[in-house]
Amino acid sequence: MRPVTTPGRSQQVITLPFTPPFDSEAWFAHVAHRAVPGLEVAGAESSLGAAADDRLVPPDHVVTRLLRTGGGPVVAWVRLAGDGSRVRLELDEVAPADVPGAVAQVRRWLDLDADTARIAHELGRDPFLAPLVAARPGLRIPGTTDAFELAIRAVLGQQVSTAAARTVAGRLVAARGEPGPGGLRLFPTAADLAAVPVDELRALGLNTARASTMVVVARAVADGLDLGPAADPVRARAELLALPGIGPWTADYVALRALGDPDVFPAGDLVLRYALAQLPGGAGGPVDVRAARARAAAWRPWSGYAAQHLWSAWSARPLSAVGAPRA
Repeated sequence: MRPVTTPGRSQQVITLPFTPPFDSEAWFAHVAHRAVPGLEVAGAESSLGAAADDRLVPPDHVVTRLLRTGGGPVVAWVRLAGDGSRVRLELDEVAPADVPGAVAQVRRWLDLDADTARIAHELGRDPFLAPLVAARPGLRIPGTTDAFELAIRAVLGQQVSTAAARTVAGRLVAARGEPGPGGLRLFPTAADLAAVPVDELRALGLNTARASTMVVVARAVADGLDLGPAADPVRARAELLALPGIGPWTADYVALRALGDPDVFPAGDLVLRYALAQLPGGAGGPVDVRAARARAAAWRPWSGYAAQHLWSAWSARPLSAVGAPRA
């Protein structure tokens, strides 16, 4: 166990309840692929014990990051059993009063309150989605522990690769993130980022338009745009769309992953449209935004989970199957 050094603060090890199944592989793959240097660390650790047939149990997936709490930054280790049977949260140097809020952040991040059996039943009625749903029981929508962070990372991801967005996010965290325990940093707050000159953000590798959009979003949140867990997703999405530089894809992405709206289908997402066109049973030809939106209407009120299944299936497909790039 890690040492405890601060009076009134301790280490907490909490097993988080959820209704199985839980596709821990898909959740971890999403987070690990996007892990920002300095902000979060994703890896695998061997599990103790053995399965009933004496084979080694799958390794645990472990993600480490800081959580922002009233008592200051807290190191959180999220440990997922490789078979999805267990989720354990370890909090280091945390005040007792901050534990419930930290747990709530992690539950939203992992989408642990989703009724995956009901969602699978509804989506599985569609012949196109049925094999995808069967292949990934317990698929969750990866959320976030910091809605403002996710909004800015969505801006960074506009029309660039995931690797490029990670690189710039890492530079931003190194330059403006608050140092915390464990050698990690917190993502800058809205108030902090709102005061950063656009030229300083451009020096991180951003063009003027994207740097300006980041400042616009930061100022809006600092001035009261609510992206918190109690926010109205419809209102927040509309307010985001009213900001310069924010289009439907960014607003949809924030509504889905930060605001927890299960019925958001980012029809402008190129990978989703590739999946609708080229996965088995798909359209077989190009799918435009209007057609994607019309197709997703059949999956309401769980179209966000349909999107997650399509993203996951596209990422897992054999590279030789189609010519488009991987998600």
